Amino acid sequence: MGVGPDLFPNIEEQYVERQRRAAYFRKMTSNRFLALSSASAWGELFASSFGAFVGIGVVAILSLVYHMPMIIPSFGASAVLIYGLPDSPLAQPRNVIGGHAISALCGVAVYSLCGLTWWSAALATSLAVFLMLITRTVHPPGGATALGAVLTKASPMYVLTPVVLGAFLLILVGVVVNNLSGRKYPKCWF
Repeated sequence: MGVGPDLFPNIEEQYVERQRRAAYFRKMTSNRFLALSSASAWGELFASSFGAFVGIGVVAILSLVYHMPMIIPSFGASAVLIYGLPDSPLAQPRNVIGGHAISALCGVAVYSLCGLTWWSAALATSLAVFLMLITRTVHPPGGATALGAVLTKASPMYVLTPVVLGAFLLILVGVVVNNLSGRKYPKCWF
């Protein structure tokens, strides 16, 4: 029994296809990791973590200890931007407050008009994305704010507190903590 072309069909084609697939998936990986060799890199990490602790701590204390509605889950994502990436356009006050406010309005309006359905949750989120893009106040956690308004059957007061007031407090802590650590925040207010 000899080894002929039928025994190993298309080996070269299979090899080329595997290489193509491997190259495709390699594009999705990164070999860049945060270099922590310098003291300044560790200082940045500490400042970011400390800012997130204080910012979320302030709104959580007001909510849990003083029973003032000041915290929503999407503020956790806002904290990552405000304290971890303070140079990002998405972390600037206009985007944080505007994005959350617009999104809360969308969520409350859609819930008030349509009630709680699968499509009202989708509509509120998509409307928030649309309006944030038009007004140039894109803040990705705002999508969760709109969705949360529908899912929790939020009243119109939701827009003011916890959303706008809580976002303002996160910004205020961001101004203090980021500037104490040597960073400049915000880059622009409006």
